[in-house]
Amino acid sequence: MSAAWDYQAPRWLPGGHAQTIWPALFARPYRREAPHYQRERWQAPDGDFIDVDHFGCTAGAPWLVLFHGLEGSSSSHYAIAFAREAQARGWNFSVPHFRGCSGEPNLAPRSYHSGDFAEIDWMLARIRERAAAPVLAAGVSLGGNALLRWAEEAGDRAAATARAIAAISAPLDLTAAGAAIDSGFNRIAYARHFLRTMKPNALQKWQRHPGLFDRDRMMAATTLRAFDDCFTAPLHGFAGVDDYWRRASAKPHLHTIRIPALVLNARNDPFVPAASLPSANEVGGYVTLWQPDNGGHVGFASGRWPGHVHAMPNAVSDWLAAAWAS
Repeated sequence: MSAAWDYQAPRWLPGGHAQTIWPALFARPYRREAPHYQRERWQAPDGDFIDVDHFGCTAGAPWLVLFHGLEGSSSSHYAIAFAREAQARGWNFSVPHFRGCSGEPNLAPRSYHSGDFAEIDWMLARIRERAAAPVLAAGVSLGGNALLRWAEEAGDRAAATARAIAAISAPLDLTAAGAAIDSGFNRIAYARHFLRTMKPNALQKWQRHPGLFDRDRMMAATTLRAFDDCFTAPLHGFAGVDDYWRRASAKPHLHTIRIPALVLNARNDPFVPAASLPSANEVGGYVTLWQPDNGGHVGFASGRWPGHVHAMPNAVSDWLAAAWAS
């Protein structure tokens, strides 16, 4: 299997904040470079729906499934970069959208969350049913933590569904990550950015299901902690934000994973404090840790200005391909 990725940030892009914000806004690939997806609507076990974007139908080729991050989609910059990487390799590629993230509000009272392993389980099972070759899966940020939680819960059963998985910039310790994103500059730059779409989406859900949660508390939330306490936690059966963050965190259970799993985190990620990252003796033999000093949160820009974000999907896909072949 490939050695650890020796990522080096461009000299013109110093620091975790710049390495997070610039790639998301200005680096290649651009949105116009997105592949032509075919969208399918799947009925969920509870009668709700999710939308899945696919491309490629090459018989016998590996199938890469990408789980997006908080408020992400198949048009997120990292999703387009992974799509182009899969396209270059001749792989099939799918992006299942978490509920409410495909551009249309979902129907059921539930939404999605960082530990949504049951949702990951049935999504991957649907892909595995149609794939005539190994299924590989990657998750970004929230999607990465949820994917790891799936592998942890599935244990030995996971190998029947996916050959290998990778988590990129996942908030493995949600309590530490939540405190970080709600503090100082992060609260202004990132928490406010997420809440700008999360709160209107939650309000749409309340209008469909009046009384589902405390609307006034949700509208008054100015931190992710407050939002998760009054919306995410109660909608998904958690006692509150602390219970949610504790039970949904992947870090305490990494040693239970029984399929090859890559866990990539930059040590200067503004959302995920370096002190919260796992050490080699906290994970099992199936888990590979890549923890470069730089990269930001789902940034990992490379090349000359304005840069590109192809290097990370290439390195992750190399690792997944090697895990598949081993």
